[in-house]
Amino acid sequence: MFNACYFALPLMLCLPSAEAATLTVTLDGVKPGGGPLTVLLFDHAEGFPKESLASQRHVLPAGQQSLALDGLKPGRYAVMAYHDEDGNGELNRLFGMIPQEGWGLSNNPKVSGKPAFEDAAVTLPESGAAVTLHLTY
Repeated sequence: MFNACYFALPLMLCLPSAEAATLTVTLDGVKPGGGPLTVLLFDHAEGFPKESLASQRHVLPAGQQSLALDGLKPGRYAVMAYHDEDGNGELNRLFGMIPQEGWGLSNNPKVSGKPAFEDAAVTLPESGAAVTLHLTY
């Protein structure tokens, strides 16, 4: 007797999840030269924009200005990026607050003071989305 489940199960395991989406991030206005670019993905407002609380951290080599974040669940996300011009692995800040290197947020909001998750949050549908962050120096 033939059981179709023996054949269907391996095929189902190979299919991509219907709940996985891709968020493509492009960085615009990056000054030539200098160090790498860091892209931070936040999937919740708590702790935003503190780097250590980002759900993902990606370091792009100098010259690479886009990144595809694959396998994300549809939902709301905020992206922060900065140009680590001196290559010290962090965003240099004056008085611990004012960025001294190029940086940007999804939605490119105008901010004074600490940015809010809601200002930078984008909705990622199942079909995927793309955001462009303009870095401000």
